[in-house]
Amino acid sequence: MMRFWLILALASFLFPSVVTAQEDVTVTLEAPTDVSEPAAEPDGSPKSQSRSVRIAGESIEYQAIPDTLTLKDDKGEPRAKIFFAYYRVKQEADAPERPITFCFNGGPGSASVWLHMGMLGPKRLVIDSDAGRLPPPHGYIDNEFSLLDVTDLVFVDPVGTGYSKATDPKKKGDFYGFRKDLKSLAEFIQLFVTKNERWGSPKFLLGESYGTLRVAGLARELQNTYRMEINGLVLVSSVLDFRTIRASGSNDLPYILFLPTLTATAWYHEQLDDGLQKDLAKTVEQARKFAFGEYATALLKGADLPKKKRRRVAERFAKLTGLDAEYILDANLRVDMSRFAKELLEEQQVSVGRFDSRYTGPVADLIDDRYDTDASSSALFGAFTSVVNQYFREDLGVKRDEPYEILARLDWDWDSENGYVTSADMLSAAMRQNPALKVFVANGYYDLATPFAATEYTFNHLTPRSLREHVTMEYYEAGHMMYVHEPSLEKLRTDLVKYFEAAIPSQK
Repeated sequence: MMRFWLILALASFLFPSVVTAQEDVTVTLEAPTDVSEPAAEPDGSPKSQSRSVRIAGESIEYQAIPDTLTLKDDKGEPRAKIFFAYYRVKQEADAPERPITFCFNGGPGSASVWLHMGMLGPKRLVIDSDAGRLPPPHGYIDNEFSLLDVTDLVFVDPVGTGYSKATDPKKKGDFYGFRKDLKSLAEFIQLFVTKNERWGSPKFLLGESYGTLRVAGLARELQNTYRMEINGLVLVSSVLDFRTIRASGSNDLPYILFLPTLTATAWYHEQLDDGLQKDLAKTVEQARKFAFGEYATALLKGADLPKKKRRRVAERFAKLTGLDAEYILDANLRVDMSRFAKELLEEQQVSVGRFDSRYTGPVADLIDDRYDTDASSSALFGAFTSVVNQYFREDLGVKRDEPYEILARLDWDWDSENGYVTSADMLSAAMRQNPALKVFVANGYYDLATPFAATEYTFNHLTPRSLREHVTMEYYEAGHMMYVHEPSLEKLRTDLVKYFEAAIPSQK
């Protein structure tokens, strides 16, 4: 074996073009297990690291493979390099094929750092689980709630995020759009599965936020373009139809769908009457009934709503949200997320967070009726940036000097013309074509970015109705990134283990 590696090293020195040509191939040969810091590739990414993590009381031996995969045009010329982190558990030669899960965050300019370092990967950010803020420097620990004992994991950074880039900067727009993104990522998955010989593996897609819109579309894109079937989708803080979260003069739907989350937030901050503070789920159910009943009817009537009825609706709204009825009347019964975030705790001169309304932060302008800073973003973004850079360099040996873009501002083509972008219809088509496809949806009660009632609405409108039999929904007492709340992370792992057991044919 030692002789082989010496020959390979000599060949790399004498024929560097051969090595460069192979930099987009993940790994086909096992590196020696005693190599803790393998030589880096030309882009600063080592090929493989042998590691272990303890999950559910068991030591899991795995390979960590940070790498890039090159997308090429019809002439074989490179178009883009997509960075990913691949975690593969070692197993016996005659063992059944392990599942593989491709993980995507949202944005649409977000790298996969949140899922990678917060929820699923073998390491996770050390964080205050009760919506507090730990001072820098930040650290990471072994993730006993990782799913690596259940499925191999691939964390993918779409072009323009993380270390992924278009080869020609002038053509980066070729990847920045709803449909363009689906095509490039479907190509990535097909190439990855082929190069790593994973066609025989149960395959899953996992997305968070815009990543849920992405993976729902990918399930259909993979069917249409590559005839690849997916076993399941995991949707974390889902938004499959932007009509449900973007209000306008002609779209009152988001006001209705956000209301149960406003109630949950007021409950968390103890802004409701004693009778409503007893049980979160029961109080949220009252908000649902009001939102989809009396409140929805009032908004539909618009200016035709009688004055007495308008006041009655405002008073009920106030009771369920902790706001003042006069404020709600002045807002024409329509209180958007930003106004609510600023108004709920105005007397304390703090606003609540958008991504996680458990978090609060000081208000700079007491006159402005909308919040100026998202307290949850302020608490989390810097911490995740710090630990992913530490982890890549210190643990995985990724020695790259350019910034790892955790959340880039991309000039995005929404491909929606005068409407709202949606992939709900694509998910419906994928599920109809593949009746075995199972969907798991994780909702945070305190998520003011993608509220749970909006997700419920979207899935209640999938056709045919029988598709709901293949959908599992769970709820967590946290926000958009519910995994930053350790009790929710633990519950999420338990729920997902059950889901994977049901969705993987070989484990039924």
